[in-house]
This record gives sequence, C-alpha cells and structure tokens, in this order.
Amino acid sequence: MNHSNKEHMKIALAQLNYTIGDFELNTSKIITAIEKAKTQACDLIVFSELAVCAYIPHDLLEQKDFIDKVYDNLEKIKDHSYDIGVLVGTPLLNQQASGKKLYNAAVFMEKGEIKQAFYKTLLPTYDIFDDYRYFEPNNKFELLEFKGKKIAVTICEDLWDKQEAPYRFAKEKQYKISPLEKLSKLSPDFVINIAGSPFSYNQEKLRHDILANNAKKYGLPVVYVNQTGANTELIYDGGSRVLNAQGQVIKQLKHFEEDIDVFDTVHFKSSPKPTLSHSSKIENIHKALVLGVRDYVEKMGFTSAVIGLSGGVDSAVTAALVTDALGPDNVHGVLMPSQYSSEHSITDAEALAENLNIPYHIVPIKPGFESVKSSLSGMFEGLPDDVTEENMQARIRGLLLMAISNKFGHMVINTSNKSEAAVGYTTLYGDMNGGLSVLGDVYKTDVFALSEYINREKVIIPRHCITKPPSAELRPDQKDEDSLPPYEVLDGILFEYIEQKLSESEIIRAGFDKDTVKYVIALVNNNEYKRFQAPPVLPLS
Repeated sequence: MNHSNKEHMKIALAQLNYTIGDFELNTSKIITAIEKAKTQACDLIVFSELAVCAYIPHDLLEQKDFIDKVYDNLEKIKDHSYDIGVLVGTPLLNQQASGKKLYNAAVFMEKGEIKQAFYKTLLPTYDIFDDYRYFEPNNKFELLEFKGKKIAVTICEDLWDKQEAPYRFAKEKQYKISPLEKLSKLSPDFVINIAGSPFSYNQEKLRHDILANNAKKYGLPVVYVNQTGANTELIYDGGSRVLNAQGQVIKQLKHFEEDIDVFDTVHFKSSPKPTLSHSSKIENIHKALVLGVRDYVEKMGFTSAVIGLSGGVDSAVTAALVTDALGPDNVHGVLMPSQYSSEHSITDAEALAENLNIPYHIVPIKPGFESVKSSLSGMFEGLPDDVTEENMQARIRGLLLMAISNKFGHMVINTSNKSEAAVGYTTLYGDMNGGLSVLGDVYKTDVFALSEYINREKVIIPRHCITKPPSAELRPDQKDEDSLPPYEVLDGILFEYIEQKLSESEIIRAGFDKDTVKYVIALVNNNEYKRFQAPPVLPLS
C-alpha cells in the first residue's frame, strides 16, 4: 500500500472521565486538554466517542434541549481550535431528508471552524449497546487530510466488524461491511479510532487483538483513544494506545484513570516498548469496581454510603471496595445480628470495620422480628416456621438500612454476589435492597479471590470471614450449601450458561452432573422476576 511520507505530526491522546449531560464539566475538560496540548506544540488532539455529552446518553438523545446543548458546547470548543486540530466525538444532526435524526460523529475542528465530520458506520445493538436505536449509519467513506497526512477516522465498533471467539453463534460476523476495508482503498497513512469501550474482565485481550489484527491486516498504524471513568453503572477502563503497522503497541496510556499523552507519528516505525505489565483478572476487577463505585455514587449526587456488615465475605469485600472508593469517613457499617447469628459473625464484622477504620453501629433485629411475628400471629396461627420467617428477618435488615439512608443521606450499597442473584438465593426487599450492587457481576469464587487480593499486603478482611462456610444465618446452623451446590460447581455451571450461552445438554456433555445442571438452570430461569427488581449492577463480563 502506498502511504504518503510527509512531515511528522504530534498527536495528543486525551483519555478523560466525562459525565453524561454535564456539558459544563465535559467542555471544561476538553478545552483544558486542548490548551495543554498547545503548550506541547501538538498538531492534533483526539478525544473519545461522544465526548461532548459522554457515552452512553441513551434517551437523552431524543430530547431537543440536549442536542441544543451539544451544539452550544461545540461552539465553545471550536473557539479553541486555533493553532491546533481537534478531533472530538459528538452527536450531530442528520441533515438529510430521510433516516434517523442523529449521527454518532467525530468532528474535526481547525482555525475556529468545524471542517469535516465522520460518522459511525457499524451501530451495535448487542449487550449494553443500542446505537442503532438513535443513530443513522454512515455510508460515505472519506479521509481526513491534515498537515500532509491522510487519516482514516473510525468510531469504536467500526473496527469490530469481525467478531470471532469469544463471541459465539448469533454475534459472529454480524456486519456485512468493513469500514476500514473501504477506507484502506483511499491509501491512508494511519487510522484513528475514537471509542467508548466499557470494561469487562476479558475485554483487554479482545480489544488488543481487534486493534492489532486490523493494523496487521491493512498495514496501517492505529491510534486508539478510549474514555475512562464510569457513567451510570458502566465502567470505562481507558487503555488508549498507539500500535504500529505490525500490530505492536508502541505507546500505552493508563488504565482506570485520566491520562493525556503525546505521540509523534515519526515513531510509527519504532520498535515496540518493553512488554507492558499486564494486571491479573482479579486486580483489574478490583480497580474497575473501585472506580465504578466512586463515579456511580458521586455522579448520582451522594457523598457517603451505608453497608450491612454480616461478618461474611461478601459484605467484607464490598465494604473494602467502597472504602477504597469513597474513603473511610464516608462509609458507615451496620451490624444487624439475628438470634441465629454466631458470636464470630459479630466479632468478625467489628474487626473488619476497625481494620477499615470506618464507623459502625450494632442494631439487633430480634425486637423487630418478634414485633412482626406478633402482628402476623393471628394469620399464621398453627403454621410451622419456614422460609417466611427467614425472609422477614432479611426484610427487617433492609428496612433498617433504608431508614438510615433516608435519615442521613447515605446510599445503601447492596452486597449480593452474582452466584446468589443468578439462582435467586436472595430476598426481595431485604438483602436485595440498595442503590448499587457492587458484586452483582462477581461470582462467589471470584469474591473469595478478591478477598485474598484485598489482603495481599496486610489483613484487612479477617481470615474467619473468608474461611467459614457461607451462611445467611436466618435459621439454626444454616449453610448456603444446604440449598445450593458447592460454589465451585455452581459457578462453573453458571459461567457456561450465562457467559458462554451453552444449552443444558451442552453443559451436561461438558462433564457436569445432569441433575445438578437441571436444578441450577431451573433456578436461573425461575428467578428472573427477582433480578428484574435488583439494584443497578456494575458489569464486569
């Protein structure tokens, strides 16, 4: 492929943490980054997908006032495009007579004007994405020609036209067109891809493979700019980078934090840097959850949180993550022992609170439980105790936490894990309460791994929280495994069914016990009504 060989270009990669609909904040961050890039004599600065309004704004895109604000802020940004080119993601109105009202666009500004706009071609509708609902797909392919360079501008999914494993069946090869194949025929010098790519624990390898394979296939360097931070429950891990034409990473920005760095295109032919240290799955999950909690709580207008501390590993890991995110002064623990709680549960929860240096209170639930039983004694006369009485206790705990939230303005943090939520081993309006589910996409086996990671330098979570058999402690000698398979088995089946989309027969053929598989899948399917009412979950998968 014949690429031009003109003067080098200095490009600033701006990886920022935006807030949906906070135009003043987003525009301020964008302008600050532009001015910083000017001081470093950059020719071009690149921002991520929909940076002006933040990704993903969903139905706000259908409000005229929202789009008016987009245009007002584009005016402010372009006033800073003298002496530098600016490439920024934004919604743009579709001026054609037909089609949807908006494009997902990358606008190029220079000398105080919008000179060119590039539109997203591939509009995903899987998983958390719903781009095609709001945006008209692009059907015009042209390059950005700037300072002697010919640049192929693409937006996120435009490089994901070939989705092989780990996507299976329905998501394989779901697009009929390859934007980069079209653009490559125009002989660009390199590719810029602006993205709003959320974190998942297997995303980093997949993302690297997509970028590297495109670079190698077309013999083109790739400049990739992602956002960071969390919006609503979605977490963006950053990881912006530059790859040479051989698909090797030659510059890498930080993960899970804002970062601005400068790259000179003269280095496209450089050798890759020494292998970057790759964080473990559990370390990445830890970083993602801390970031997700911090941004979710703060962007929702809260400054503090309250957590029920049971002495178990789930509440302990949740409390440690939230304390990392918000600081110990802003996290309040509540111990709510039942008449069936072991002395260890209370002392373990107290030790955890002291290790985290968070304030805590002990509020026994027995008086409330006896009062509710008394109120229902007439209706329940002659009937034996069963799961009803267990759930009453869980709901009293939920009531107490919500009362504390109302009185002091703390957000209630839910402590249920993914294994429990999947099979419905959780109580509606009880331990399902909360403004945010931190562990809702973390299997129980990974909760244990997180507890060990949190304790990697010193004991924060008491050992007994980790080693004792999990229990809701709502009846004498209750253990989770009285009702569920061992978590190693349960999580294995759930992973194949939920993540891998395998059928019951396929999971059984993979070696799992037939009756156990049938039991677990029935629990998953029959408890959707509970999950439908669950708090927002920080997604990791």
